Amino acid sequence: MNIRSLQLNKSPRRSNPRERMAALATLPVFYRLQGKKALIAGGSDAAAWKAELLAAAGAEVHVYAKELVKVFSDLVAAPSIAGSYVWHQETWSSECFERMQIAICDAETEGEAQAFYCAARAAGVAVNVIDKPAFCEFQFGSIVNRSPAVISISTDGAAPILGQAIRRRIETLISPSVAVWAQLAQTIRSTINDRLMPGAERRAFWEAFVDRAFGAEPAGDTVAELLTKADAIKAVQGAAKGRVTLVGAGPGDAELLTLKAVRALQGADVILFDDLVSNDVLELARREARRVPVGKRGGRESCQQDDINATMIKLAMAGKNVVRLKSGDPMIFGRAGEEIAKLEEYGIAVSVVPGISSALAIGSQLGVCLTHRDHAQSARFVPGHSHNGGKPSLPMDNTLNR
Repeated sequence: MNIRSLQLNKSPRRSNPRERMAALATLPVFYRLQGKKALIAGGSDAAAWKAELLAAAGAEVHVYAKELVKVFSDLVAAPSIAGSYVWHQETWSSECFERMQIAICDAETEGEAQAFYCAARAAGVAVNVIDKPAFCEFQFGSIVNRSPAVISISTDGAAPILGQAIRRRIETLISPSVAVWAQLAQTIRSTINDRLMPGAERRAFWEAFVDRAFGAEPAGDTVAELLTKADAIKAVQGAAKGRVTLVGAGPGDAELLTLKAVRALQGADVILFDDLVSNDVLELARREARRVPVGKRGGRESCQQDDINATMIKLAMAGKNVVRLKSGDPMIFGRAGEEIAKLEEYGIAVSVVPGISSALAIGSQLGVCLTHRDHAQSARFVPGHSHNGGKPSLPMDNTLNR
């Protein structure tokens, strides 16, 4: 098998279990409503919450209801933080949909829900009938607001409580200071785009940026520091080679990946992955990364190690950030030593991110301590075959088992 057979530019297909995106129940879309018109039908608490969301996004919210609950009337009477409210003290009609971007209704009956849905569709307006999925073209997710960084969670209406629980978990992980960093990113983006070329240069800058974004809030000299970093990247990026990171994918469970392994996957341009790497692990990789299967299986057509080495070298010499993703731990029966030696021959920077070896994980899975002091004071890792394909030569020194 030669390098070409690895198909570096192969497009993912739906039938390919290694495709970059699994099936989506709904398409997550972030919709700009600044200065646009939105329709709310109903004066209930639920309608008030949806109206507040729309106004927070900058919409001009037209409310059609003869009466409003107190929380809604207070909302309409107070100035909105971004958008505005217009209260029409009447029920909705088909004429209400003119020039509306989206329409939301808190319908009291199935008949009203269907009528509202049909009227909105006839007018070409995206529609949502609260708590009636059959009459919804779009849905609201649970929101984590670190604007301009906004995170929305959807369960496609199947389990709203689960969506809320996920939101609470994310709230504890994402500091409010992320909002300040996101605003800073908006401020400097055009400057960075002027200084750095698209692709590797800009990605190197933004990867360094996000490393800081989950720490303390930016200080007064942060912008100057970031621009200095951009200049440094510009100075070295053109002549720099790429790099290779050997990453341990563990025994298959994506939750057993290290944080460093996830970061490596998120920063990769190309991922060369083994056959035993699970789809759940690959799902954590950067969407734009090319994924190249290079697995070896006994008795099957497999990639040769020389081809894998040559591919890594070719990609790294072209300036790519390559992740060599191996099941278990790269340094245990993973041929990492051979790959490191070959990469170093070409002066390519290489690093290793350890993974949980399957040899250790199986003990945890079975509840068996591999070095229980009453039964086994040592553990031995033995390959199934030698380098030449025959039986391995095993050490006979009994002191290893003492």
